Amino acid sequence: MSASTPPGVVPAGKPSRRRRNILLSVAAVVVLAGLFGGGYGLWYVLLGPGGPAAVSSGAPAIPTNVHVAAPASMDGTWNVDTTTGSVSDGTASFVGYRVQEQLAGVGGHTAVGRTPKVTGSLTLAGTKVSAVKITADLTALVSDDQHRDDQLRRQAIETDNFPTATFALTQPIDIGTLPADGATVSATATGSLTLHGVTKTVTIALQAVRQGGIIAVTGTLPIVFSDYSIQKPTSFSVLSVDDHGIMELHLLFTHA
Repeated sequence: MSASTPPGVVPAGKPSRRRRNILLSVAAVVVLAGLFGGGYGLWYVLLGPGGPAAVSSGAPAIPTNVHVAAPASMDGTWNVDTTTGSVSDGTASFVGYRVQEQLAGVGGHTAVGRTPKVTGSLTLAGTKVSAVKITADLTALVSDDQHRDDQLRRQAIETDNFPTATFALTQPIDIGTLPADGATVSATATGSLTLHGVTKTVTIALQAVRQGGIIAVTGTLPIVFSDYSIQKPTSFSVLSVDDHGIMELHLLFTHA
């Protein structure tokens, strides 16, 4: 410090010690983010490992501020509704995945990706669901990290080559009795799932609830990647990925 600089005053052009420490901390975060895979590491450091709750953690969710009048008859065709709710809070229609991974320098993390671009319908007659056909646009899958989403275009489910997944019911579902408004019922759906160009017969445990003219359905299905000729994705920021995952669905239906 020069003789002309008053005590406690930092000379022009020289950052204070506190400011230097802040700049060094920011630089360290940037370096670590680069070492740990760019978006992956920085996202985890700043936001933590939290993510959307699994659909199996509760009953199907219908937005509380939405009311659709019940139809005169429950029989007929019910179409997937994509105009109601929000994917971010789990109240909209979506299909997605949940896979455990190990990130470099971070540790265990559950990767969750969801697509709101879902089409399809179910047919109800009396107490039986006689037909279901659902198609999910996998090119619209979004997770907590765009790098992962971009990788899935060319790796793993390879959405560039296999842009959709479909499910078609092959056995009628008998729910026994029509549930009261707001009551949750459980059922099992057996059908053909086509994923990554491979079709398998699967059985999905479902929960459903009706609120007025909306039927909400949730379900989960374990997926072993090799069953669908899916190779685990690779990345320098991802140390390992489980060889299996969970397919999740949350669908809202309205009467046609």
